[in-house]
Amino acid sequence: MKRRTFLKKGAVVTAGTALIPAWQLLARNTTVPPEGAATTDNLYKLFKDPSAGYRPFVRWWWNGDKVKKEELSRELWLLKEAGIGGVEINPIKFPGRTDDMDIPSLPWLSDEWMDALQHTFSEAKSLGLTCDLIVGSGWPFGAEYLEGEERAQIVLIGTRRLEGKIDFEASLFDLMKEADPAVTSPYARRKMEVLSVQLVPDPFNRMDQIRDLTPQIKTGYISTTIPRGNWILYALVKIEGFLEVINGAPGANGPVLNHYDKAAVSKYLNHMSDAIRKKTGPLSTHIRALFTDSMELEGANWTGDMAAEFKKRRGYDLLPYLAFTQFKVGSMGNVFNYSYGADMGPEMKNMIQRVRYDFDLTKAELVKERFIDTFVQWCRSNGVKSRAQAYGRGYFPLEGSFEMDIPECETWIKAGIGKEMGEADPRVGRGYTMVNKYVSSAAHLKGRRLISCEELTNTDVVFNETLELMKITGDLSTISGVTHPVFHGFNYSPPDAPFPGWIRYGCYLNEKNNLWPYFRHFTDYKARISALLQQGDQFADMAVLTPLADMWSQYGAQNEPFPSFFYPNHLSLIWEVIHQNGHACDYIAEPVIVDAEIKEGKLCYGPRTYHTLFLIQVESMEPATARKLQAFVENGGRVFCLDTLPSKSLGWKDYKQRDGEVQAAVEKMMQQPGRLVLLKKPEKEFIKWYKDIQAKYNITPYVQISQPDPFVTQVRYQMKDAEVLLFINSSLDNAHPIEIVPAESIVAGRQAWIWNAENGERYKLEDPRRISLDLGPADAVILVFDNNKKGQPWKPKPVAAGELAIEDWAVEFCHLDGSVKKTNMKVPKDLKDIPEWVSFTGTVTYRSQFQVADKTKIGFLHLEKVYGISMLSVNGKPLGLQWYGRHIYPLGGAVQNGLNTVEIKVVTTMGNYMKTLKDNGIAQYWTNEKRKDQPIQSMGLAGAVTIS
Repeated sequence: MKRRTFLKKGAVVTAGTALIPAWQLLARNTTVPPEGAATTDNLYKLFKDPSAGYRPFVRWWWNGDKVKKEELSRELWLLKEAGIGGVEINPIKFPGRTDDMDIPSLPWLSDEWMDALQHTFSEAKSLGLTCDLIVGSGWPFGAEYLEGEERAQIVLIGTRRLEGKIDFEASLFDLMKEADPAVTSPYARRKMEVLSVQLVPDPFNRMDQIRDLTPQIKTGYISTTIPRGNWILYALVKIEGFLEVINGAPGANGPVLNHYDKAAVSKYLNHMSDAIRKKTGPLSTHIRALFTDSMELEGANWTGDMAAEFKKRRGYDLLPYLAFTQFKVGSMGNVFNYSYGADMGPEMKNMIQRVRYDFDLTKAELVKERFIDTFVQWCRSNGVKSRAQAYGRGYFPLEGSFEMDIPECETWIKAGIGKEMGEADPRVGRGYTMVNKYVSSAAHLKGRRLISCEELTNTDVVFNETLELMKITGDLSTISGVTHPVFHGFNYSPPDAPFPGWIRYGCYLNEKNNLWPYFRHFTDYKARISALLQQGDQFADMAVLTPLADMWSQYGAQNEPFPSFFYPNHLSLIWEVIHQNGHACDYIAEPVIVDAEIKEGKLCYGPRTYHTLFLIQVESMEPATARKLQAFVENGGRVFCLDTLPSKSLGWKDYKQRDGEVQAAVEKMMQQPGRLVLLKKPEKEFIKWYKDIQAKYNITPYVQISQPDPFVTQVRYQMKDAEVLLFINSSLDNAHPIEIVPAESIVAGRQAWIWNAENGERYKLEDPRRISLDLGPADAVILVFDNNKKGQPWKPKPVAAGELAIEDWAVEFCHLDGSVKKTNMKVPKDLKDIPEWVSFTGTVTYRSQFQVADKTKIGFLHLEKVYGISMLSVNGKPLGLQWYGRHIYPLGGAVQNGLNTVEIKVVTTMGNYMKTLKDNGIAQYWTNEKRKDQPIQSMGLAGAVTIS
């Protein structure tokens, strides 16, 4: 099947104006409510009090499947009370270094396991919680019962560098050992076979230089005389069942499934659903979706008919070239040596790169047809939704999500978030992974509003995650296009498990975490954002085409969402600076361009229309793509090409003719003045670079931003009667005041409001056409433009510290272990810098007094810096809680003339303390060992406490 043909099959799901979660529309096959149902009053009511379907879900790890019904019930209730709306049931291998308390495992799909599953379904339903269920266990999924061709396969190379003249001999075992990849989880019973052995000169310039030693394979040895000069011996090796399920639970471990084998995929999926249905009845009565985790297949690239399928689709034989398309790979299928084989002359290199692209394309097509389509149809046949992270190595990162009812990406808590947003390494500080923009764009192109995300995945700062850090990470996720999070995650952990409990992965979402009693503040915040954004469509009138095909050709497919490198390194910076400068864009792919219509100078695909395209270092494309771009330019569209103009076609067969077609289309585009523009990538200051492009080419943003900054960005959503702008500041430390001027299309005839996702309140703004925003650290502001006119005016808190400073604090330390100690401080100081308290964890209470002569002149209390969650009481009256950003408290009527008492509580993180628990293997693994050796963290109240 051609890559472009299957794109037309993904039906556009129109969520219309529904005010119920998008997944519920899909699950019920519900028709969209009539126009007008979604008034802005209803929209605000939904925002203020979101229903459970909009609330965050959690990945619920059933650690080792050592589960009991009473504990399953207790944990569901615990999650419900914390503001969680649903669970993804996820059986997984029991974590190491952990006391299992002699609790037996319930093997996957056993009668006992399904009893626990049925109990969970019933309990969740009684609590109003939604259930999703992962396919299999761990990743990629598989099982012990898989046999032969049903197991994942890989073809790769082992090489020997040889200098002649010498007599050479090697056993097949030696060659197979050289080829055997250092995968994350090798399967002990893998079966290896040498397919070919070829000797080539180094450098290697022509196919007729190959000396084929393949006939010697049957002898078990390779023996030959190496001529004078430098030579490379290539052994092409196939491994059947090379990979075991990573972290598979009992009964669902064993070899990984062959995703290229439709019969094996169908057998596996039906085995699971048939077994569960016999116990629980139809899956559709219990679960929303069946879920597939990211397809991290560690380089799996083969199946029994791969060579035949390649010839049928590409028009020539693969096997003569296959060995030379491969690199040396290791863990996760990542290439660790691009110079492993022979150096190639220009013509040879060009040929091999084109064959490499054809091979990757063929693999991706087979994954789509044999795994993705089979999975989606299986979900539909069971009356449930398909939810998947439809990416990995060698699949289409954009079109892979087209077929999914609930496409999903992932956002991680990483060291550096809130501190850096540099250009040298676009991964640092972002949180969202490189696939997020692909996945959300795919959903936009298909008209889907529910965009799921594995969110808060954390292996870097376990026990040091704060609600503030979670918020910044979640806000970045929202900017990347996410409209619903599945938190990663919640560990099944009995309350009497030894401290800190059973932990497969972080975040440490657990009742033993200091922050757990306050976690509801964050889930309420996230629920309101999801409820609002799922009612609209993210706006974009520009599109970005990435050089995926060039990367596949030159370097092979990468492991998404964590490629070995970005191609090019600045790829994600382009979409970021577009948003930072008041525009918005989608990623697109070549088949989208080819299948699009051109109307009035716009490229139109499904519900999306684009007036401008950016091609990021795209050298190669299909001739049909070039011709469609030509038509777009000739009809008034504009194409910016970064660093290079397209000049080559894709693939090997008839490439010279097809190269000429691409070049001819580009030449015709160049005849349209100012419509095809070649841009040079800046060395730095990408924000300024894009701002200059806006000015030079008269590209007017929908919102002008006075002081663009890497930490400040935005998205726009459109509803029937409202426009929404969401601005975030992802800096932990610095405020960013900006002035914005929204386009007339946003503000005309509408009132501007600030909707507060923390508490659900809304406030009127005086002038919708010019709005000043003082974005504090970790801040986010939702601006809604609608037809409502009545409401309370916005009164921002004063951000400047007051002149009256409160000193002489009595400080009480209530430790997590129950101990209580006391000290005194003139001015609160970061506990990290006080040896006696650097390893504290728990709640710190600061008490003092202050005099007031005229209480009418006192309005706010300012905390200079808080590391944690703060709570304030004045004269015994609680005045609230702050969990991120500026900790500024309105004092209301709590202050009296004369003497006043003040009490400030700060809840700290746990990491510094966990580092000291040398006999606790879990604590040491997450805070002190190898790459998880975390630095000492700041804690408590630091700096001046003032009143204004």
